[in-house]
Amino acid sequence: MIILNIFVKSIQKISVVIPFHNEKENLLTLVDGLEKVVSRGSYDYEILLVDDGSYDGYESFLPQLTEKKTVTLIKLNRQMGKGKALSEGLERALGDAILFMDADLQDDPEDIPLFIEKLESGYDFVNGHRFTRKDNGIIKIYSTIARWFLRNYLNSPFTDINCGFKMFRKKILSDVVLYGNNFRFLPLAAFYEGYRVGEVNVHNKPRIYGKSKYGISKLFVGLIDMLSAYFLYKFAEKPLHFFGGIGAILFGIGGLALAWVTYERIVMGVLLYRRPALLYAIFLVILGIQIIMTGIIGELIVYLHKKNA
Repeated sequence: MIILNIFVKSIQKISVVIPFHNEKENLLTLVDGLEKVVSRGSYDYEILLVDDGSYDGYESFLPQLTEKKTVTLIKLNRQMGKGKALSEGLERALGDAILFMDADLQDDPEDIPLFIEKLESGYDFVNGHRFTRKDNGIIKIYSTIARWFLRNYLNSPFTDINCGFKMFRKKILSDVVLYGNNFRFLPLAAFYEGYRVGEVNVHNKPRIYGKSKYGISKLFVGLIDMLSAYFLYKFAEKPLHFFGGIGAILFGIGGLALAWVTYERIVMGVLLYRRPALLYAIFLVILGIQIIMTGIIGELIVYLHKKNA
């Protein structure tokens, strides 16, 4: 965990990682715009295009893309999701600074100097904030809910954590774990590891070509991922606090119900076989004990992991 940045190392090389799926009309324009902006600086750079199982015939543009020495194309065998595409790009990235952006032309390359300036001033992770957002109403509502949840329950300092436009120093990858869809919480992971994080306002242009990859199903998955992030960042090292609380509530409700039906049987003479409440009470007591034991096992795993680390 990083507590304090005393020495700020200047950026030497920038790796731009761009996952894409069926963005045929956008790729050439995107790469040309990127090169115009990044080449103005004194940094070395590379552009990593990660094909996440595209089938729109973009290969017809390959000669124009691959003739550029700064461009590398990485092809996945099938569509495996944005998280996998980003991971593949990171494995090939050679830069000490990584820039993520989408291929739909909604991210403006002219905003890249803002990220670079912020990193050079001492930040380790800089997230974009789409202050001129062009998404539809459903996505905006989802983003508002996500922002409220993350700020109130995870103390998130970010305004727009789902923004795909972000830049960070590669060194943070040694302290964060990327898997599945949790790439969207990379800013939060950097924050919880003690790195210096910040935001810059970026433009968000309307999509002109292609179709948005975000539908209702992905928004639902995003909500599930938020619950996962809540558990990981709040209770990963103290699982008994999470499972113990839930288990204690269920055990308490079951215990009270069991005490009541016992009172009815002894004092009021009620026949218990006519009372399904007895079964519910026993079920809740057993379930509560099992959940508490899950928390205890989790605590043992954390303890042994720390001890043997």
